[in-house]
Amino acid sequence: MKVLVLGANGFIGSAVCRRLLADGHSVGGIGRSVADASRQMPDVLWTQINIAKLQAPEDWRAWIEGMEAIVNCAGALQDGGRDDLAALQDRAMRALYEAAKAEGVRKIVQISAPMDTAAETPFLATKRNADVALKASGLSYVILRPSLVIGRNAFGGTALIRALAAFPWMTPVAFPQSPVETVALDDVADAVADALTGEIEAGSDLYLAGDSGPLEGLVALHRAWLGLPPARTIAVPAFISGIVSSGADLLGHLGWRSPLRSTAMAVMAGGVTGNAHDRADRPLLSLKDTLDANPAGIQDLCAARLWLLKFPVLATLSLFWIASGVITLTDIPGAADFMQGFIDDIPMARTFTVFAALLDITIGLAAMHAHTARIALWAMIGVSLAYLAAGSLFTPWLWLDPLGALVKIVPQIVLATAGLAILRER
Repeated sequence: MKVLVLGANGFIGSAVCRRLLADGHSVGGIGRSVADASRQMPDVLWTQINIAKLQAPEDWRAWIEGMEAIVNCAGALQDGGRDDLAALQDRAMRALYEAAKAEGVRKIVQISAPMDTAAETPFLATKRNADVALKASGLSYVILRPSLVIGRNAFGGTALIRALAAFPWMTPVAFPQSPVETVALDDVADAVADALTGEIEAGSDLYLAGDSGPLEGLVALHRAWLGLPPARTIAVPAFISGIVSSGADLLGHLGWRSPLRSTAMAVMAGGVTGNAHDRADRPLLSLKDTLDANPAGIQDLCAARLWLLKFPVLATLSLFWIASGVITLTDIPGAADFMQGFIDDIPMARTFTVFAALLDITIGLAAMHAHTARIALWAMIGVSLAYLAAGSLFTPWLWLDPLGALVKIVPQIVLATAGLAILRER
């Protein structure tokens, strides 16, 4: 069968692609950024496109032509610098259903979300609108509603859980008693495969959950999985989690898709559960069985702890470069004195000083935005090496400066290199 997977480079989408390829299907994948995924899964026919821009049926026809089935794994948690929920999860889907019906697509499998929660968020509202539209479209469909998905890899909320589990000496958790149901990533991929073959009846709307327990228990199981001793759970007060989520929302406008944003907090406050009468009647792995089937290695512990360090590293670098430029601008003549070792002309030295300060500020600001952070980190390394080379050549005595004018550049380069290493989200 020729199957098109939307969001094929994502946490769930990539697992679905691998399962469908193993079953012998011809798989096409659509994602907003597919360069890494295309190297990992070269057998998928990849298309790089922002689904949120496909707002009319004719926008979809070139991508779904000849496809027998479509699996929708695309989605976003919250509006932000990179995401428009109404465009992505509602309007684009309505246009897709209309185009799919005209092109004779045999079935659509939709990965949706549990709706049994007190948190009424734009994420759930747009998912619900798309589900209602799919049911009314006249297309053959299956809707799957996985609970919190746990797999060998981690992204978003599952990455946060691993990071909390790896926290030293204690485990800070907001809403530790909130009920959370989980499902194995492989079980979700299996359900998609069964929906395509008809083993799950067309028209089904199923909730997938294999295990249930309080959030603190879920984190404790992950801590044991990482090989760490038990730690005391510290309940994070609601006002602190509110401050954290407000900060994460602000970062969302800069393109950072943190699992600490207010939507995630609101959902977690009410718990991740589903309707009992909609549960899939199929064997599903428990959380313990899922973790036991994927033993952790030292790389998992390192990744969990580095996740905690990602924001401090990037924030430190960004603020350092901005502060460096601003401080220089407050005393241009004094800063220009350092330039006169290789620029004799005083006005020229001061002009170069201003340029260097503005460059530092620009690089620091660019590091704040998810779209430009990688370029900014490379710029930090390149500019730092240039400063180091120029200083060593024209003002070598600065190596012995009591304030470490040149010595301090070396750890800057190392920290920027570390930032590059941990920048990738998945």
